[in-house]
Amino acid sequence: MVCIASIRDFIVRATSLRGFSYSKFGSFKICGRDVDVKPGVYFPHSRRRFRAAVKMMVDSGASPSPEQRAVVNVLPEKDQVEDGSYASGGWKSEDGKLSCGYSSFRGKRASMEDFYDVKTSKIDGQTVSLFGVFDGHGGSRAAEYLKDHLFENLMKHPEFRIDTKLAISETYRKTDSNFLDSETNTFRDDGSTASTAVLVGNHLYVANVGDSRAVVSKAGKAIPLSNDHKPNRSDERKRIENAGGVVMWAGTWRVGGVLAMSRAFGNRLLKQYVVADPEIQEEVIDNELEFLVLATDGLWDVVPNEDAVSLARMEEVPEAAARKLTETAFSRGSADNITCIVVRFHHDKMDVEVSPTTSDEG
Repeated sequence: MVCIASIRDFIVRATSLRGFSYSKFGSFKICGRDVDVKPGVYFPHSRRRFRAAVKMMVDSGASPSPEQRAVVNVLPEKDQVEDGSYASGGWKSEDGKLSCGYSSFRGKRASMEDFYDVKTSKIDGQTVSLFGVFDGHGGSRAAEYLKDHLFENLMKHPEFRIDTKLAISETYRKTDSNFLDSETNTFRDDGSTASTAVLVGNHLYVANVGDSRAVVSKAGKAIPLSNDHKPNRSDERKRIENAGGVVMWAGTWRVGGVLAMSRAFGNRLLKQYVVADPEIQEEVIDNELEFLVLATDGLWDVVPNEDAVSLARMEEVPEAAARKLTETAFSRGSADNITCIVVRFHHDKMDVEVSPTTSDEG
């Protein structure tokens, strides 16, 4: 019996062939399910098409069961900050490989539009850890929707284990579409950023839409794993203008003189120009990678990457590090909601690479 997680190498090897037929195989088992293969099934030299063919043969009955993909929320039920106080806490994985801390503060804003999420799941026995910060604008509905649905949708994606980057990209776009559908009969036009990190084994996938940000500390050096989606970024301006939009100065650079970011969830009225396509970076965990900081722009507006890493390194416990970062941002004059997650990697518990390598699943 061959399970989906076990055919990864087979898929890679198979795509190096010019083509082959299953016609002589008759039937075989995948995850305990008999799969009949009709004569003449031919797969061209295309990794994407081959995966699609495998997906067609291995239907939902052969996919990991709902129990295997159950998503566990590790945060307290009602932990989002509503008043002027801090919401903060911490979590440590059962195997001791990860610990994280979070801190969220309304700050000087009249309302709280930031949300954050920490979840875990298992697929084929592989632990998956998920972290995200979501910064709403025009209201909190989009950010809250992402907290409630984004990671749940990702864990349901049939190709998450085979092609994690593809799964993340498609899930971001699908969740954006679902949110817009859910808001069809409202007169609101909420939007939200999303900066997420997904850890699968020793591979860290960071996806970003908007101007929240992800930064890692590597041997004490601040390394950004996302690039803010600002309208005046040359490639973003070109994309917007090619779609028929305009970028203009209105206190800061804005799409159509309205929105100060070039990618976001929601924002129906600007959707033609403000897309929810994530930029994704992959990092292999090695002994030099100490921790990850995910935060909304309420932090990054006043705390440079290097300062964030220096401040977080002063605290051994990630909850204390996250709290220090939010307090520092407020003391430096941040006028926005401030939300931060710090994820620390415990290398004595992890199987890590001596040096980063590039995944073959680009």
